[in-house]
This record gives sequence, structure tokens and C-alpha cells, in this order.
Amino acid sequence: MNHKLPFFYYLCKAILGPIFKFYYHPTIIGKENIPEEGPILIVGNHKHLYDQCLAIVSTKRGIHYMAKKEYFDDKKVAWFFKGAGCISVNRKQKDPMAKSLAIAVLKDGGAIGLFPEGTRNRTKEFLLPFKYGAVSMAQKTGALLVPFGITGDYKFRSKNLKVTFGKPFKVDDMSLEEANQKLYNEVKTLMENNVKDRI
Repeated sequence: MNHKLPFFYYLCKAILGPIFKFYYHPTIIGKENIPEEGPILIVGNHKHLYDQCLAIVSTKRGIHYMAKKEYFDDKKVAWFFKGAGCISVNRKQKDPMAKSLAIAVLKDGGAIGLFPEGTRNRTKEFLLPFKYGAVSMAQKTGALLVPFGITGDYKFRSKNLKVTFGKPFKVDDMSLEEANQKLYNEVKTLMENNVKDRI
């Protein structure tokens, strides 16, 4: 899969990006930590449908987001997700096709965005356990992992919506367990720092 995104992606970003930033007024910290080129996985916590928008408006790079298969099965929204270059993922079982498409993007030097929690966190837990997809793909492709933490509310001219991007890192010689724990800790720390800054 070529890492070049459809024209529709950039059109939406050009039109909707400024509207999104004006409406929600997010604070974006550490966007310089997102490499301008080379294979990367942009990964963080998932609290809201618009979380991927925060990553998209934080970098000039195009990001292929991995989105649940249900969006692609719904004719009302499938056109949008396909046009935006998203990769369909079946969350109910292992999905080797989705993983192979994402790996192809990374091997072509592209950027993949995903949420290791696997779903939106609607619980009282600060952060859900991470699935291993992100670190597994990073290990297979040598891609950098770029962690981010999102806190706050999606409200008009929000006073507390914040995303912070941490330093990118490689899995290298770490085991998948060690890499996943490091990624979890990085995201959790970024979220905690966001909250501390509000106090």
C-alpha cells in the first residue's frame, strides 16, 4: 500500500482543520517531536471520536488512521473513511489484512495513526491496557513510535483540551512486552503532565 494519501484527505484537512482548531481551541505541545519523514506510528489514548483530528492538525504529514470496520460497513460514512485513506480493522478478531496494509505504508516511509487501547475509553479508568499491534508493527518495520496524551473536553473554545507529543523512540532490542509497557508509561505520563499543568 502506497503511503500517499488521497487528495480528499488534504482537501478535508485544508478546509476542516482550521475550523476544528478554532472551534475546539486545542493546546498542542511537542509537535516538533513528530518526525517530518520516515516511517512512524503516532499512538496515544482514545477518549473521543475526534482524537485523530488532533494528531492530523498537529503535523504537515499525512496520517493513515486505522479505523474500526463498522465505519466501512455503514454506507453513510464509508465514503468519508475510504476517501480519508483510513485502514479498516476488524476489532472482533485478529485482522492480518489490516496489519499488512499498515506495515506496507510504514515500509513505504509513511505514517500510521492508531489507538493501542483498541476502543474509546468510556470507563473511569485513566488509561486502558494497550494491545500489542503498535509495538509489533514498529518492531517489524523499524518505525519510530511517537506517543501522545490527550486530556480535556471537546467543547466550543475549550479551556482544557490538550494534546502533548512525546519524544519518538524505537523498539530496537526490547521485547514486545517491554516496548508495550514503555509506550503505555509514556502515554500515561504525558496525560498526567497535561492534568498537572491545569492545576
